[in-house]
Amino acid sequence: MVVTASSKLSASEPEVRTAAGVVRGRREAGLAVFRGVPFAEPPVGALRFAAPQPVRSWDGVRPAVAFGPPPPQSGMLGASQDAAGDDWLTVNVWTPDPDPRAGLPVMVWIPGGGYVMGNAGLPEYDAGRLAGSGTVVVSLGYRLGIEGFAQIDGAPANRGLLDQVAALQWVRDTIRVFGGDPDQVTVFGQSAGGGSVAALLAMPRAAGLFHRAVAQSVPGTFFSPELAADIAVACADELGVRPTASDMSAVAPARLPAAGDAVSAGMAGRRERWGQITHRPIPFAPVVDGDVLPATPWRALAAGAARDVALLVGHTRDEHRLFSLIDGVLGQVTHEQTETALHLLAPGPDGARRYREAFPAATDEELYELVNADWLFRMPSLHLAVAQIAGGGQAHLYELTWSAPGAGGGLGACHGLDVPLVFGNLTSGRPAMLIGDAPSPAAEELSAQLRGAWRAFAAHGDPGWPAYDAQHRLARLFDQPSTTGAYPEETSRMLWQDHAFPALPLLAR
Repeated sequence: MVVTASSKLSASEPEVRTAAGVVRGRREAGLAVFRGVPFAEPPVGALRFAAPQPVRSWDGVRPAVAFGPPPPQSGMLGASQDAAGDDWLTVNVWTPDPDPRAGLPVMVWIPGGGYVMGNAGLPEYDAGRLAGSGTVVVSLGYRLGIEGFAQIDGAPANRGLLDQVAALQWVRDTIRVFGGDPDQVTVFGQSAGGGSVAALLAMPRAAGLFHRAVAQSVPGTFFSPELAADIAVACADELGVRPTASDMSAVAPARLPAAGDAVSAGMAGRRERWGQITHRPIPFAPVVDGDVLPATPWRALAAGAARDVALLVGHTRDEHRLFSLIDGVLGQVTHEQTETALHLLAPGPDGARRYREAFPAATDEELYELVNADWLFRMPSLHLAVAQIAGGGQAHLYELTWSAPGAGGGLGACHGLDVPLVFGNLTSGRPAMLIGDAPSPAAEELSAQLRGAWRAFAAHGDPGWPAYDAQHRLARLFDQPSTTGAYPEETSRMLWQDHAFPALPLLAR
């Protein structure tokens, strides 16, 4: 695909000519911003449940000043149910200099949301401060829930991941006219976005599309085809159809999230069949199907699949505390709840006993928080770094240990705290409540540190501290003040060192 610069670079309405047509954005705080630029055809009608298809060209100038509509998604946590259109597969670009000669490093953001929610247009993902004066930032939309991840007959697996690959192909072919260097692309994401980054590192279809990767709070949940297919049957039963592409295509997209939510709400009753994912619950995740995703990220990276991609990976200290608040158990965890979590999630047949012995002074609630955080985010993130260096690559490790003052100060360094800090959006968007009403100088300084480290990594592959290795296990601890030292979760590391994070199986047929 060939792209050329538009002849018009207005001071207030910059235009860029891509292979598909001309887009017109707007100037904001010294940046040229283009929103809602399609990278693939809307995946509806004949394209429903198919791999993404190249976007068709258009005549004239296409306005690019509004975000594209979010894909249909779960409403369980109040996510947008906006059904204003089906052009879900769009990108947004913030660039200091939309000139093909600029050659700026590019950062491509993949939003999180448990693979059931996600909206690149949320205010917390505004990239105005992150792009700054020397980086092009792109954010993207991808299919979620049943549309993007259900394992159904007659459809390719991991359609949401295929959407991300299509967006990265668009970046490769198009970003130069926005001022970006297609040979300096960093993909970054948090939570399900971090899991997506991990999956992309393992996917042959994504090879060569990015050169560095930042994986924030990587979830360890990757499904076997058998488990994913069984969940798809339950979703189809909710809709009164068969779990096939033809039957599901007859159901309006807006109806699917409610079916996924219903299955999620009833997962505790399927624990003997679906196992650990019923605890959170987690109805959708990337599927290790052997084709789109040949192996789990940990296995693939250890075999060298991403040895040529520099990796920055880490997590927050108190990953699960936000979920305890959402679940209504913060400060109220019972001994029985702790025992259930330990027996279900701790690694090995004697994992529960080993946790209690390893943390002898911990309360039930502290153990509950630890094993949930370790299983879902902390140890998967650490193991991704370990796998990368085992496969001959390089990884930099970090942990966010700063206790945020917002929400009464009781959430510590919880899941999602890194998002407002990395983007610098300390007063807008839902995660800003973690920072507090008036961001302190300490919060501003910490945010500047993270933005600087992420941008330096995108530009040079070096975030500013030594790479992780098996001998020293150095990590950057983001706090006030930030330090570089030995990875602090040594007890958890030892408990999980022999765990492989395999694709989660279907326990009963």
